[in-house]
Amino acid sequence: MEFDTQDYLKKALLDTQERVRDFMNYAEQVDGGELQKFFRNYAESESRQAQKMRSYLDQQK
Repeated sequence: MEFDTQDYLKKALLDTQERVRDFMNYAEQVDGGELQKFFRNYAESESRQAQKMRSYLDQQK
């Protein structure tokens, strides 16, 4: 099975969304402080990347 651009974007989007969920979960599980802030910021960064991927996917339609 060959992948096209849209397939790669969909896979990358799903992976990125999963990382957002993971890092938000990590932020909830750790005891406050700098590490919690790091995980939240990382989740936000990944979320912005996911939004860009979604935009690219929408353009492909």
